[in-house]
Amino acid sequence: MGTVPGMDARADMRKRTMALHGHRVSYWEAGPTGNNTDPDSTDDVLVLLHGIAGSAQTWAPVLDELARRGDRRQVIAPDLLGHGESAKPRGDYSLGAYASGVRDLLVALGHHHATVVGHSLGGGVAMQFAYQFPQHCARLVLVDSGGLGREVSPFLRAVALPGAEWVLPLLTDHRIVSAATQIGRVMEKLPLPMRFTPSVHESARSFASLAESAGRDAFVHTVRSVIDVGGQRIDATDRLYLAAELPTLIVWGGRDTMIPVEHGRHAAATIAGSELAVFESAGHFPHCDEPQRFTDLLIDFLNRTTPARLNPDDLAHQLADLRDAPDIPTPEHDPEQGADSATKADPDQGAHQDEGR
Repeated sequence: MGTVPGMDARADMRKRTMALHGHRVSYWEAGPTGNNTDPDSTDDVLVLLHGIAGSAQTWAPVLDELARRGDRRQVIAPDLLGHGESAKPRGDYSLGAYASGVRDLLVALGHHHATVVGHSLGGGVAMQFAYQFPQHCARLVLVDSGGLGREVSPFLRAVALPGAEWVLPLLTDHRIVSAATQIGRVMEKLPLPMRFTPSVHESARSFASLAESAGRDAFVHTVRSVIDVGGQRIDATDRLYLAAELPTLIVWGGRDTMIPVEHGRHAAATIAGSELAVFESAGHFPHCDEPQRFTDLLIDFLNRTTPARLNPDDLAHQLADLRDAPDIPTPEHDPEQGADSATKADPDQGAHQDEGR
């Protein structure tokens, strides 16, 4: 246990570690102590998931705002494996593995039901969590989330290129990171209009974390699990209809240059009953650029909505309804293209063809 930089306002914030499956998991925890072993409990647990190359530190402005309001909600903000102070093993860095890790952490802490807030990569993990473990998900909050369309920043696409792992060490050399840090400190002393925005600061902090070889390797593995040279490989839009019974809030920065705001607009139009808030002046980290507004919005959403009580049977019923849906027509065979073209279409190919619409 220890103190958490940037979290002085919340006296009950505790930094803890736990060994899960033999790996160190670091997390921040605030609110009432003690385990709750009742899976039907209505305790209002809030889980905050950071983005790629980030850490739980990104949520410090929001946690400070919660503290300023005297909010006593139980909050858990982990460093995902491969990030922050958690272990960085050679292993599975897929969305499914991350979602399982979040579930295991929650259950190990005695929680069985939570509102999951995910930023960027964390948004993809949050959606995967809701899909894999609907019985554990009370609400869903997506903040500039990955997994909702093809487009993503050129830098992340470049990391998917062969040989990127050999170039990154040159770009993240400690001398370059140190110089960039010094520039940032100078900029913070300049008049407000000339300072770096919090989004730029968070991006720089994420980049600085890649100076460590283990973190850099985990970053490359994570990127390649969700992104290729053409953009995002994982697209949840074909399953968003399953979230119709799950209270969902989508928040986006209108000036996000990492993932376009159009992804959020499309997701909001697809998920029945969902809510969308666009912070027009914010970048990829709207919760850092405008923490007071973000926290107001989050608390209002939590207070207004009733936590979902879903179970795997609900998902089974939804999927069973698809059996009566019309079949997707198979493209007609062109005899001129030869026998190889007559093989039966893979259903997954249809899903990939819908990406980016």
